[in-house]
Amino acid sequence: MPTDPFDLTGRTAVVTGASRGLGAEMAKALARAGANAVLAARGRAGLDAVAAEIAAAGGAAHVVACDATRRSDVEGLIAAAVDRFGGLDIMVVNHGLGPAKSLLEIDDDDLDAAIGVNLKSAYVCAQLAGGRMIAQGGGGSIVFTSSSASRVACWGYSCYGASKGGIDQLVRQLAQEWARHGIRVNAINPGYTENEMADTADIHDTPEVARFIERVIPFGRRGRVDEMGGPVVFLASDAASYVTGHCLFVDGGYAAV
Repeated sequence: MPTDPFDLTGRTAVVTGASRGLGAEMAKALARAGANAVLAARGRAGLDAVAAEIAAAGGAAHVVACDATRRSDVEGLIAAAVDRFGGLDIMVVNHGLGPAKSLLEIDDDDLDAAIGVNLKSAYVCAQLAGGRMIAQGGGGSIVFTSSSASRVACWGYSCYGASKGGIDQLVRQLAQEWARHGIRVNAINPGYTENEMADTADIHDTPEVARFIERVIPFGRRGRVDEMGGPVVFLASDAASYVTGHCLFVDGGYAAV
């Protein structure tokens, strides 16, 4: 174990949904800790900007365009990480969507999209990453981005919350199955942040929600994007060497109330 248990030098971390927001900050935080950062998203424009920022700070980054809902794309993503940096040590499954509609407005397309992107494709990413880690001889860390919506009911998040509840159980299941291979599986569960997903802004970026946050969240504010990187570095690092099957709520105390 290194002198600094948070040091990720020499390790390779793949981050999905890394073109903006939480994923971009997670990738930058992992790179600052020394990891080789492999950035993935459907479009390259945002990825190239994040990679340039990492490189300017002295880090190593590689960009891969990847639609995480396609198994073949995820296979290609992991292969690209291995080809570029020699292996896979950390997989951050961060992509997702959240159709913000009342329960009676949700149709089958909304439900299929939420479950397909937030749960099924996350499952495939973890399955393929874990398989690669086992093939390498074992060891590694998988970190999902879940949500406080997996525990706390929130108007408009019925299928989103259900999909994230599935992620929390997937964390526990994979942690139990893969502990014998030295693979740790955890999640961070953000609450309201300054980076709401684009498809939820119309109902979650309002004066009413701002007042709700001030009243209900113990810290009285949204989480900052930069406050999400540190917990991911912790879970990916040797500082969390005995932490697995855990969902770490990074939500200002929202889920505790």
